[in-house]
Amino acid sequence: MFETLARTAAFFALALAAPAASLAQQTAPAQTPPPAQTTPAPPATTPAQTPPQAQASPAPQAGHEYAPLLEQTVNYKDWTFKSLKDGKDVNLREWAKGKKLVLVVYFAPWCGNWKMEAPIVARLYNEYKQHGFDVVAVSEYAAPADTEKYFEGVGGAPYTVVVESEGRDARDKTTHYGYRQACGDSRRWGSPFNVFLEPAKLHKSGDVLTEKAWVVGGELIEKDVERFIRERLGLAEKTAVAPCDGKKDDQKTTAAFKP
Repeated sequence: MFETLARTAAFFALALAAPAASLAQQTAPAQTPPPAQTTPAPPATTPAQTPPQAQASPAPQAGHEYAPLLEQTVNYKDWTFKSLKDGKDVNLREWAKGKKLVLVVYFAPWCGNWKMEAPIVARLYNEYKQHGFDVVAVSEYAAPADTEKYFEGVGGAPYTVVVESEGRDARDKTTHYGYRQACGDSRRWGSPFNVFLEPAKLHKSGDVLTEKAWVVGGELIEKDVERFIRERLGLAEKTAVAPCDGKKDDQKTTAAFKP
């Protein structure tokens, strides 16, 4: 009897426990695994990495007409022009004898670009004349009196000056104009125009002195031209003249005009 009562009590205990367990399972919050760790996506508009911008060369000062030094086919001819100083004939072939390097620079005394180049020409002449470098300047498109007045205003011409033309109406008739055209110089007046000659390589006779010459169809780029002069004169680099820069150098170059 007692065994029957025990079994009956156990049955009722199980019956009561089963709904409670079922209810607990239904009401307990679901256990979910922690979210997986993910790498954040990069921004959709990540800026591209670009190398640092190269340093640009400073722009030349307004009004300048710098030109590179280039070897050109010009068939450069001998000439004889009148000296500005005394009116005597100056023959280029004879004048150049015994020199290592000469610069023939064509200019108009009223030209702004020539006025900016002239101090550099004077400085280079004064620096290297003792080493065999010489300059002859060919005046164009102005009366000799105007050219004289220009040089008087800068303390005098330290080098030889000759006259090819005396008025602007001669522009298309000068040898200067012909050489400019041969070199592709499209400027209307083309002053200054620089021609470097090595006398030892010039023809000893005939109209043509040389078929090729080193030409600057505009203002000299001083550092490049000075390097060229020093190479042709066989000089070391350590005593190179500093480029013209600012008012301080303007005062020096003006003084360099004085004989």
